[in-house]
Amino acid sequence: MHDLVIRNGRVVDGTGAAARIADVAIDNGVITAVGEVADAGTREIDATGHIVTPGWVDIHTHYDGQVSWDPVMAPSSQHGVTSVVMGNCGVGFAPVRPDAHEFLIELMEGVEDIPGSALVEGISWDWESFPEYLDALEAMPRTIDVGAQIPHAAVRAYVLGERAHEYDVTPDEIAQMVEITRQGLDAGAFGFSTSRTFLHTSKHGHVPGTYSTPDEVIAIGEAVRDSGHALFQYVSDDQGQGGDEPWLETLNAMGCPTTYTLAQTPADPTAFRTALAAAVSATAAGSPMTPQVAVRPTGMLYGLQSSFHPFIAHPSYRAIRDLPLAERAAKLRDPEFRAALLDEDPFTKDRFAKYMATNWSQMYRLGDPPDYEPPVEASAGAIAKQEGRHPGEVVLDWLVEDNGEAFMFSPLGNYHENNHDVIREMLDHDVTIPGASDGGAHCGLICDASFPTYLLTHWARDRSRGPKLPLERVVQLQTSKTADAYGLKDRGRIEVGKLADINVIDFENLHLHAPKMVHDLPAGGRRLLQDVDGYRYTIKSGQVTFEDGKPTGARPGGVLRSGR
Repeated sequence: MHDLVIRNGRVVDGTGAAARIADVAIDNGVITAVGEVADAGTREIDATGHIVTPGWVDIHTHYDGQVSWDPVMAPSSQHGVTSVVMGNCGVGFAPVRPDAHEFLIELMEGVEDIPGSALVEGISWDWESFPEYLDALEAMPRTIDVGAQIPHAAVRAYVLGERAHEYDVTPDEIAQMVEITRQGLDAGAFGFSTSRTFLHTSKHGHVPGTYSTPDEVIAIGEAVRDSGHALFQYVSDDQGQGGDEPWLETLNAMGCPTTYTLAQTPADPTAFRTALAAAVSATAAGSPMTPQVAVRPTGMLYGLQSSFHPFIAHPSYRAIRDLPLAERAAKLRDPEFRAALLDEDPFTKDRFAKYMATNWSQMYRLGDPPDYEPPVEASAGAIAKQEGRHPGEVVLDWLVEDNGEAFMFSPLGNYHENNHDVIREMLDHDVTIPGASDGGAHCGLICDASFPTYLLTHWARDRSRGPKLPLERVVQLQTSKTADAYGLKDRGRIEVGKLADINVIDFENLHLHAPKMVHDLPAGGRRLLQDVDGYRYTIKSGQVTFEDGKPTGARPGGVLRSGR
């Protein structure tokens, strides 16, 4: 008798092979049979009419703080994710000196829009070194497996203290950073991460490491390469435009595996193809380079509950911003108040914020069900032109819908042609993997932890404005492709001997709801969540962790250690 048998499901096994009707048997947390299973199971799941897939492997998240207090690991776990990698983009919470907790919290709050009050109340700080951080996380059973990377900002803060933002460092200080990196890698870190983008700032300025010199980065890259099991992860403003980081060619030449976030930029809409070609060349030469691609435009959700909307910096709005939501919505319906608001300019010196607040052609009503591939004629700018109104009037109408709880969608990248064709081109490329869901982060402005679900609903089933992707390809992208990129060879496939991380999904009725704002983080902190229907069962290491979207209380997940 088997521990668990899933019967009569349409198995999409994560390899890209054609789907087939089969049973799956599980014993001691491992898949022991795929096909026709004669023996009964202690528990059996009837998957007739459903698809059976590996659990999703999400390699770009920011649960570095949440992982210390939350065993459920929502929202990713609610979307069929069974394994995550965190510590991306150079920010995280280890190593840390006892007097530097606040500094790292401020960095995470600024870069990843996670409420600082929640981090202050929620994080246990039962560690100082990175190895101690992994050990501390092992004390809590959870619904999913978590792996971590070593964040550049934390390493610099540990070594340099108050000079963390400075770049005139000594050879001895670089050597200390390298030794910390080696210790973290020896303890099981999946890589080292850094940020090189102007978008990542805190009240102290750009993230420490943003402008680190090549000698510092290359020395750390050598430690990553020497580990034999890790990647160098970075996020950069260069998107194939020819301004490559000065150290990247050296990392490639010395065989250090790299992974980074790739998107189409309006500044050079075809440059991503140059980046893809470079990744192909580097990989063929023995230095794996893996671009991570968002499965829909990385889109900001503007709303009266969000961290940003087009009128948030207007003087008239600032005067009412502390009113209850319903009262603010009522004011925005008032003709006199609206007229005054529309006559003002945003009161900010931040040119990027001004651009976002007035880029009417890239603002859309999100709706319910949410539309992440709206046509250009649905933009606020286009509707205003059709109706002879100011675009701001259209936006105000959208902001006050649902008593002020509605959201707008503003694509930041990958939407230059106002469709998803470029995203499809990148997703279907041999060297790319899905990334940038940022699960656990951007709590007040972005809600992309649902990326794995969107891959299924949009790309394999619902897309109408262009070609879809085959279901088998979509499942492969978020399972074996992501798992293999980070060396997780024991999962990502429904095969005998693999870890029994599995989703049973009512594919025809899989449905993403509109995002909503909740206040369920420590200290009442807010975050955007996106509910989903259709995940019948999520199974982690052979145990059912979610049933019809509800946690069962089973917590078989733990801490992953790369290279072990």
